[in-house]
Formats: sequence, structure tokens, C-alpha cells
Amino acid sequence: MEMNATYTSFVAVGDSFTEGMSDLLPDGSYRGWADLLAGRLAARAPGFRYANLAVRGKLIAQIVDEQVDRAAGMGADVVTLVGGLNDTLRPKCDMGRVRARLEEAVERLAPSCKRLVLMRSPGRNGPVMERFRPRMEELFAHVDALAARHDALVVDLYGAQVLGDPRLWDLDRLHLTAEGHRRVAEAVWQALGLEPQEDWRAPLGPEVRGPWVGRRLDDLRFARQHLGPWIGRRLTGRSSGDGRPAKRPELLPYDGPSA
Repeated sequence: MEMNATYTSFVAVGDSFTEGMSDLLPDGSYRGWADLLAGRLAARAPGFRYANLAVRGKLIAQIVDEQVDRAAGMGADVVTLVGGLNDTLRPKCDMGRVRARLEEAVERLAPSCKRLVLMRSPGRNGPVMERFRPRMEELFAHVDALAARHDALVVDLYGAQVLGDPRLWDLDRLHLTAEGHRRVAEAVWQALGLEPQEDWRAPLGPEVRGPWVGRRLDDLRFARQHLGPWIGRRLTGRSSGDGRPAKRPELLPYDGPSA
């Protein structure tokens, strides 16, 4: 791979992770790693164009049916594809179908761009995720195999110990904080062969844990405000992204956030 290459366009495909939740901006919108990466790439290439087709809550079949052909038709230099994790968190999940649809997405996207980037998504440490970890790791093994077959890059966020640190996750315990997204942007930047700006894997400083009672109250608040509604959507087949349009549906010039 060419080092310090110049990329003139970028299309992001996926779900809430790529949409940017929970990197909340003052106007109520989300920024996230893809916006940050696009801003940094734009600073190196006049006329740089960026599209973000991601929508929160999407399953891999929805990503393939609603985003992949559109992304492939844009002919971008860089395409990122992150999907399938929402499927693994459903009570019932056909992993064979998940693997097949992900493979379909890679087969369509790889020939359409100069560089396809896949990811092993980050996983927060904790008891809720432990139940789904075998499915997640099956998905990531498939990501590795597809990348090898189609000459795609894999950014291993799952293997980065720091991204399991609860302090890099929002109150919902499902989405990264602004600092987490910033580290992901740096990880993809480096995977694209661009000069590192920092060690994105560097651990956080020592954690100062609050009183036991306060932590249990936080657990109860999380269960009431986030876990309960999330389980309800899983059981009823609803999604937080139902009816929501793509974040940035057209491949247009971009001069947004770079830090």
C-alpha cells in the first residue's frame, strides 16, 4: 500500500457506530470517527468529497439493501464498511445469513473503490456483552477472511485493550464517547498508510472509582434509561433508525471537523 497516499473521496457505510453516536455536538447532531477522518483527509486534498450513508440500528441485510449499491455507484477512493454487530446482539441471529450478506456487501464494494476498509468493532467490557461475544468473534473471523480474499484493510478495534475501557463508552454502554471516536479516526487514518499523529492504543490514566452506592445507582439508571428500551426494541423487531435518512447521502465537498 502506498504510504501517505492522497485520497480524494470517502464513503462510509454502516450503522450507529459509523453515524457517530454518541459523539454529540451542541446542535444535537452526531459527529463521530467518520466525520473526523473525512475532515483530516479533506485537509490534504482540495475538493475532497464525503458521503456517510450510515443509519443507526441497521442490520446487515438493511445495510446491503439500502446502502451498498449506492456506495458502490459513487466510485470513491475509500469506502468503509462496518456492519453485522447489531445482528449479533439480537435474541435470534442466523449467523450463516449474516456472513452471507456481509460477503455480498464486500463483493460489491471491493471492486468499486481504491481501498475498502473493514473493521473488527470495539467491544466494551462487561456482563451484557459477554453473552454475545461468541457471535461477535465469529463475525470478526469472517471479516478477516473476507478482507484477505478481497485485498481489503481490517482495522482491529476489538483487539485494542483501551477500547474496552468503560470510560470510552457513553452512558448507554453501546456507543463510544467523543474520545473513543477520535481514537477510531486515528486508527483508520493509520491503516490507510498515513503518518501517525498519536498512539491510539495508549491506555487511559488510572481510574478513580466512585463510591459503591453511586456505581450501583448508575447501573440502575442505565438499566431504566437504556437497557430496558434496547431490549424492548430487540424483542419487537423495532429499530432506533426506523424512518431515519442517511446522515450524509450525497458524495459532496467536505470541510468539516478534523480534530
